[in-house]
Amino acid sequence: MTTVGLVGGGNITETHARAALAIPGLRIGAIAGLNSARVGDLCSRYGGAPCADLETLLDRRPIDLAVIGSPSGLHAAQATDIVRRGIPVLVEKPLDIRLDRIDALTAEAGRAGVPVGVLFQDRFKPGLLWAKALVDEGAIGTPILVRAEVPWYRPPEYYAASRWRGTWALDGGGAAMNQGIHTVDLLLWLLGDIVRVHGRTATRLHRIEVEDTAFALFEFAGGTIGCYMATTAAYPGSARRVSVTGTAGSLTIEGDEVTAVVRLDGVPVERPSRDGGASSEAPSSAVVADITPHRSALEDFVRVVEHGGTPRCDARDGRRSVAVVRALYESSDAGRWVDVSGER
Repeated sequence: MTTVGLVGGGNITETHARAALAIPGLRIGAIAGLNSARVGDLCSRYGGAPCADLETLLDRRPIDLAVIGSPSGLHAAQATDIVRRGIPVLVEKPLDIRLDRIDALTAEAGRAGVPVGVLFQDRFKPGLLWAKALVDEGAIGTPILVRAEVPWYRPPEYYAASRWRGTWALDGGGAAMNQGIHTVDLLLWLLGDIVRVHGRTATRLHRIEVEDTAFALFEFAGGTIGCYMATTAAYPGSARRVSVTGTAGSLTIEGDEVTAVVRLDGVPVERPSRDGGASSEAPSSAVVADITPHRSALEDFVRVVEHGGTPRCDARDGRRSVAVVRALYESSDAGRWVDVSGER
């Protein structure tokens, strides 16, 4: 039996708990968070000992791996404390809100010899895996243009009821760093590195420090160009849409599914058969309905812990999306193109 410790007491930690209980051979050993009532409730429903802080959780035995679901601005510091104990850690996106913290974590994990994973559940969704296979296999030729839209909505209470959402210190940004970063990671996964960004952010609806609306132009290392939009101000919220145009055709993603593939040569593309399932996308809610992709991501990391290897998204890979969003913010402030450097 493998034992996991969960860090955080909010909605996403409950998702992590639900995912953990769905994996045979995995049990929750402890849950740590500042809200004792919330942590106690999670432990009563999903198992594990309630802990007032991370150190108390790490002192418990056994803890074979940890999953972080705390505010984004705490991720790297907490993960660093965990890997120093020799414990592998899976971190909810984003890996952190600052690149220097991510780099320090990666260095510490290397010294400790333990894996760090980043939970980008899109990489486990069947429809998006098919989209990646289509691009990788050249079904639409060489990608030329991509358009990505995340027209989501969050009600005012989503921010007002939280001490950290919508703050620079703990959220690290708004629609781009929190909600839209999933789609930034999807673009990086499908199309490769983004090397230059020209962005614009605005706060048009919500009373928050950070942006509720972001727009950017992207240049990819492979030559693809693209535009990207993310917002939490688009009432009532609608599904993400990504369109990729290549030299031999195009594909369209709506939500988590490929809804169209058109080839220049007219050859039909057969959709792989699979069991259906609810989308885990949340255009108007922060609550995850279908935990299957989270379970798959956690299963992948448990496999790494038990048998070795590399998680589907490790720390170096998870850093890339943060670098792109940080470049978007810098571009918006400076009013110019900004390079996305690996050393930013």
